[in-house]
Amino acid sequence: MRTERPRRGGTGLREQTQCRFCREGKDHVDYKDLEVLGKLLTNRGKIFSRKRSGNCAACQRKVQRAIKHARFIALLPFQA
Repeated sequence: MRTERPRRGGTGLREQTQCRFCREGKDHVDYKDLEVLGKLLTNRGKIFSRKRSGNCAACQRKVQRAIKHARFIALLPFQA
């Protein structure tokens, strides 16, 4: 028989925080807003992950689409 050991690290429930786009109430991410998009890229031009950027899944997809659009029309580099 195995005895149950108490888990480490608490209850596993974290306080839910909203991403920057949900907090501001934005419906879409503008591909022309290079200041915001630049904060979501590494210095090498890679897109930060959801965990690193703090975006929700829906907003991360919008950010990804906006960055790719901005790259396609040469507002952002594909790589640095």
